Amino acid sequence: MPSDAELIEGLLDVCHRLHRAGTVAANDGNVSAVCDDGNILTSVTNVSKGAMTAQHVVKVDRKGIPLEDGKKPSSELPMHLAIYQDRPDVKAVVHAHPPYATGFAAAGLALDKCVLPEIVMTLGSIPLAAYGTPSTEEVPESVSKWIGQADAVLLANHGAVTVGSTLMEAFYRMERIEHYARICFIARQLGGERLLTPEEVQKIYSLREESGMTNLNPGCWTCDTKLPDSCVGDVCVNYDENGADFEATARRIIKDLIRRSETQDE
Repeated sequence: MPSDAELIEGLLDVCHRLHRAGTVAANDGNVSAVCDDGNILTSVTNVSKGAMTAQHVVKVDRKGIPLEDGKKPSSELPMHLAIYQDRPDVKAVVHAHPPYATGFAAAGLALDKCVLPEIVMTLGSIPLAAYGTPSTEEVPESVSKWIGQADAVLLANHGAVTVGSTLMEAFYRMERIEHYARICFIARQLGGERLLTPEEVQKIYSLREESGMTNLNPGCWTCDTKLPDSCVGDVCVNYDENGADFEATARRIIKDLIRRSETQDE
């Protein structure tokens, strides 16, 4: 395990990277890491991540009680504590507001379809946690429903949270979902993503197993649980328990069939 001094240095590095990347603004975001003694180092409240120094890091116990006088941890610390409780394997948590990923979260859209091989290989599905009022117990409660199955979660109308065995792993996952969200956004301006077929996804699974890579979810929950009945052509249906997405998906399928028919008639 890294020493406290090494963790503080790594935590500051991640905070500065988040700020430089534009994934946080003003005093947004928070980062934490587990110490060798089981306590937690985390960013203090109300400080720009781009301006953080060692004095802006505070050590807390597993209940969130500061172990240093005069330092107040981020108000989102309860989310971090809940994640550590649910995931003993996690040693670092990053919460930020990356613009494209947060845009999807604000639109109520998860990033849970098989589009990029790199995402299927590394992160798998990125679910959307229900909205919770920031700095309240609603946020950890909503995240807890998903964090046991994913290493990256979008927070509805809020931002994103990623976890890892190290601070850099958690940061790179945040960087990855923002890059992925931007690609999906661009693809939708060009007519929409082309989903990978089940056969293509299975090949990626095989490559992942051969390389020894593991992650918590298989890659595409919408396809894994519904194929082949829920896929028509290039369109995968993302049903919820009440089939709430059926009408929207049906409209997309009909429009696609009309477009193809018109193309064939020309």
